[in-house]
Amino acid sequence: MAPINPGRKAPDFTLPDQDGRPFKLSDHEDKAIVLFFYPKDCTSACTIEAKDFSDLRAKFRKAGAEVVGVSILGTASKQKFAQTAGLKIPLLADDRKNDAKKPDPEIAQKYGVWGEKSMYGRTYMGIIRTTYLIGPGRKVVKRWDKVDVPNHAEEVLEQVKALGLDPIPSR
Repeated sequence: MAPINPGRKAPDFTLPDQDGRPFKLSDHEDKAIVLFFYPKDCTSACTIEAKDFSDLRAKFRKAGAEVVGVSILGTASKQKFAQTAGLKIPLLADDRKNDAKKPDPEIAQKYGVWGEKSMYGRTYMGIIRTTYLIGPGRKVVKRWDKVDVPNHAEEVLEQVKALGLDPIPSR
């Protein structure tokens, strides 16, 4: 599927987080969600990106948005990643497999971020690093394609602040 353009409604989904708790997008329709898709847990660029978003979590919440990461590995991998990197944000496991036991991530496909990649002359299917800013009512406000990690979280935070939303209360 093609990526979802701004102005369209983000597809609903339910995925488990690193602790096995279900995260359902439609349960958060009253706030903004920063949904960042990253290729793989515990890799250098993915760790930097996740830590940047996690470190800014309080500022995102003050600006009215929750931050959620998604990749294809399972909950055990997500739990290890969150603990190792000291992350304070939900990491969702889009870990469905096909009959050949190859990754077949349902949500990454719905959001148009599952595609052909290449490294060292080898082509393979994987998550294309993409971030969605989903506003209240699940309306896509902005999409960042083929994200360059340095300063990305700060750029997204500025876009969230521009929405002028109410802060999310502390838990």
